[in-house]
Amino acid sequence: MARPVTAGVDGSEESRAALAWAAREAERRGLPLRVVHAWRFEVHDAVGLGDRDAQRQSFQDMITGALREVTDRHPDLTVTTDVVEDDAADALTAAAADAHLLALGSRGQGALVRFLVGSVGQQVIARAARPVVLVRAGDDPAAEAAGREIVVGQHGSAEDSAEALRFAFETAAARGAQVRAVRAWTLPPVFAYSPGSMQLLDDAGGLEPYETKALAEALRPWRERFPDVPVVEHVEMGSAGQVLLAAAEHAQLVVVGRRARRTAVGARIGSVAHGVLHHAGCPVAVVPPA
Repeated sequence: MARPVTAGVDGSEESRAALAWAAREAERRGLPLRVVHAWRFEVHDAVGLGDRDAQRQSFQDMITGALREVTDRHPDLTVTTDVVEDDAADALTAAAADAHLLALGSRGQGALVRFLVGSVGQQVIARAARPVVLVRAGDDPAAEAAGREIVVGQHGSAEDSAEALRFAFETAAARGAQVRAVRAWTLPPVFAYSPGSMQLLDDAGGLEPYETKALAEALRPWRERFPDVPVVEHVEMGSAGQVLLAAAEHAQLVVVGRRARRTAVGARIGSVAHGVLHHAGCPVAVVPPA
């Protein structure tokens, strides 16, 4: 059975934008759409929602209302809905495990910091086994048909970025879009030089040619697998987050790999992904390693 494109909804404007984005992506990929809302029972006698069944029904009605526009625009799309009584982070992480990807709403500039620091957003992004796409309110679907690029960050070896590149190329193929693969580099500190690294740099002709070659090698299998997807190779000296954001100024989607780590205060994602999520003006896909 095909994995669905899944959207987490909570009735907010941002989650409605994520739902609309997920519906378009599901239709392009020929996949079903699953809509999930997670909740915890709370007594609300003052507003007539003290009963568990009444609360569940109110959330189901919210999903039904959010879906009306989606089903009108995508009448042939197969849609399922789930109202899950569970911790939101746990429910959405579980939903992602069974999905092709999970789309969530994001408030973006400034307010996204609260989203990431909060337990739900950070835990889902850091723990999800499948790509998580963050979509802002007001996301413009016209950008997907305006010839804008899909920008993907590439770092380290070919294996380090394989899943992010896979997702970027698959999405570009489904949309008829161009991929811009971005690799940023900086001058290494003096103590990082070694005879072995110096030999590699000498063989490549210097730092920038070395980085250019590394990007080309990482892209080679995906160019072969998706020969009809146009590709721009972008190598630039600078901070990875800043270079990626500058390249993505007019993108329709930014794809970054996830480098999650656990700390005493919970799961945290890498600084590049955090910066892109905070500042990018378009949807951002955070892709976990294989």
